[in-house]
Amino acid sequence: MVTGTSWNDYLSIRGTADDIVTLRFPADAAPALVAPSNLTATGLSRSRDIVVTGNTVIDALLWSIAQHRSAHDPLHLRARDHSGPVILVTTHRRESWGEPLRRIATAIAEISRRHPDPLVVLPLHRNPVVREAVLPTLTGLRNVAVGDPSDYWSFGQLMQRADILLSDSGGVQEEAPSLGKPVLVMRDNTERPEAIAAGVARLVGTDPQQIIASVTQLLADPAAYDAMARQANPYGDGNAAQRTVAAIDTLLGGNINGQQSVA
Repeated sequence: MVTGTSWNDYLSIRGTADDIVTLRFPADAAPALVAPSNLTATGLSRSRDIVVTGNTVIDALLWSIAQHRSAHDPLHLRARDHSGPVILVTTHRRESWGEPLRRIATAIAEISRRHPDPLVVLPLHRNPVVREAVLPTLTGLRNVAVGDPSDYWSFGQLMQRADILLSDSGGVQEEAPSLGKPVLVMRDNTERPEAIAAGVARLVGTDPQQIIASVTQLLADPAAYDAMARQANPYGDGNAAQRTVAAIDTLLGGNINGQQSVA
């Protein structure tokens, strides 16, 4: 969203853009195809105006994961060397500030006490509002590693190493399923309903008992874990950029950037 615009202004801008562009590339690659269905409901043609590509963020993630680099991030190093399960946590959203963040911290602390084998890894946002809500409860716990935010590559490696993700992040809901990682969403609602519908993510809110029960189930029940981990990612397969380029190439008659396509 453009900074300083209201939600209604944003929707107006989006609507105007949809009216003037030739091709639309919804990132929703789910079987239900929610985004394309929303577009066709406005009168657009699925065959002429819409190309379902998946999200290029998945392309970037899978490319990053494949890069061989020397690990330097302390949280990544600790997770890499841990012999048991790893639970990766991210939480910092504004709507979680205050009591919700404190409830999340309480849940993490209790998970660490009930399940001593997993390592809980938390790259923590530098915002003091976030840190003041979380650190008092988690500092000093043996199997909870709290550190500074990780860079993009290191965080991708952390996701790949993790067995379970606890997050209030929208991006994590899109990315983690590509790595076969169940996501427990610590929010009461999500703007990524495709992930919930596909079974790769589950809303657990910020109630400590609900978070603890959901983590415990995934740790103890292989069938429940596999039911989430083995679903296809509704946001793409890593080929969104190729589909986008191919569609634009076709639109321009095989002539991208003034050069005849060789495809």
